[in-house]
Amino acid sequence: MKAKGNLFVQALGKFLLGVVILGVLIFLPTGSFRYWNGWLLMGILFIPMFFAGLIMLWRNPELLRKRLNAKEKEGEQKKVVAISGLLFIAVFVVAGLNWRFRWWIVPDAVVWVAAALFLLSYLLYAEVLRENTFLSRTIEVQESQKVIDTGLYGIVRHPMYSATTILFLTMPLVLGSPISFLIMLGYLPLIAKRIRNEESVLEQGLEGYAEYKKRVKYRMIPFVW
Repeated sequence: MKAKGNLFVQALGKFLLGVVILGVLIFLPTGSFRYWNGWLLMGILFIPMFFAGLIMLWRNPELLRKRLNAKEKEGEQKKVVAISGLLFIAVFVVAGLNWRFRWWIVPDAVVWVAAALFLLSYLLYAEVLRENTFLSRTIEVQESQKVIDTGLYGIVRHPMYSATTILFLTMPLVLGSPISFLIMLGYLPLIAKRIRNEESVLEQGLEGYAEYKKRVKYRMIPFVW
């Protein structure tokens, strides 16, 4: 119980820090709390995240511990994470400025469709976590790790990245900013680079992964890539 309590405190601390940082990035550039798109994104992002964290704490605390560890060991991945961080800062800041100065605002219908896609991809992400308990946030081969090749992993090799890419691409549209969406497209080559490096690490260190790659040919999008 004590270990779970410490994990809860750690998870809650990171959660609240994320809320504050994202809130500052979204609302400071707008100069106003009337930015309803910002509140919408905060709601659909953090409310499901909070309850997902509680479920992981209760059912699989080790998975939650892995998800809280974001310190990369691979040099290539450190670069990808750093560039991704700068990209996300630009996306949120530009979205706030876009709303403030009314540069280019998408219709409300687009915002709500993007929000629906965001929530659907959240469900997909939750299913990936259910199927694969080895999912840490860093690139590594864990002790007793095995190849998962059923469910979504029987369709594409990286369903988690499929889900998170949809999440990330819909965020700027929820914020009503096509300019931020164009900036977020820069995430695509970054995730492709991350996947190539991850597969290299897994092929070298995870038994059966090379054979799995031959059976499941597509990385993120069936029949495309």
